[in-house]
Amino acid sequence: MFLLLACLPALAVVVALVLCVRGIERAVDGRVAGAAAMVRQGSVSARAAKPHIVPRSAWAGVGEASAAVRNPPPPRYDDKVIAVFVHHTDSPNDYDCAEAPRIIRYLAAGQTGARDWDDIGYNFLVDRCGTIYEGRAGGVGRPVTGAHTFGFNHRTAGIAALGTFTAGVPVPRAMTHAIAALAAWKLGLAGVDPRGTARLTSSNSLSRYPAGTTATLPALAAHGDAYMTTCPGAALKALLPQIRQKAAHLQGRT
Repeated sequence: MFLLLACLPALAVVVALVLCVRGIERAVDGRVAGAAAMVRQGSVSARAAKPHIVPRSAWAGVGEASAAVRNPPPPRYDDKVIAVFVHHTDSPNDYDCAEAPRIIRYLAAGQTGARDWDDIGYNFLVDRCGTIYEGRAGGVGRPVTGAHTFGFNHRTAGIAALGTFTAGVPVPRAMTHAIAALAAWKLGLAGVDPRGTARLTSSNSLSRYPAGTTATLPALAAHGDAYMTTCPGAALKALLPQIRQKAAHLQGRT
């Protein structure tokens, strides 16, 4: 009897410890489940890993690059990027991927020459092998104001697919995967779900919306969603739902 009574305090301590551990486990499980639910609801910034991006110096400072491309003016910045526009460059598809820097220089020369732009308009370009190139100067991780989508260059980034992707043209899988990875990372910096929408204000009445109009557009949009154009081509536009889903997955969203 005395032995049993002597053991009771120790037994109580053991029971308390077990209950405490179980309580901690339940609390931790609850926090994990709660965090997962918040990610699903978009309450937590779900960021994706930064993909490899070939720096601008790989194409802009060599060969026949124009003076404007070699020495662009100081970049302009927005507060953040909340939407991405996908383009195609309307150039040949049968290039060797080693030629991509030369093709980008050619595109930049046309935009800074004939169009008299201050720099290449696209923030990024992706070739058929899935290589991502830095386009417009200013820093890939910063919200550089581009010149890619008339009326909607603010708070957005432009990703151009090197090639022409009209109806019936195959779009390389490596290219769409790279676009998804890039969009996932860039939009993730602001906690934006690639499957969602963004409210953007038009700055030019020559877009689909009069200047000053606030439009609700896909967070990962086609150029033609904001401007009267068939860009990025029917074949690439048809794949945007898959690209959005892939980008969301890369952000850890379900």
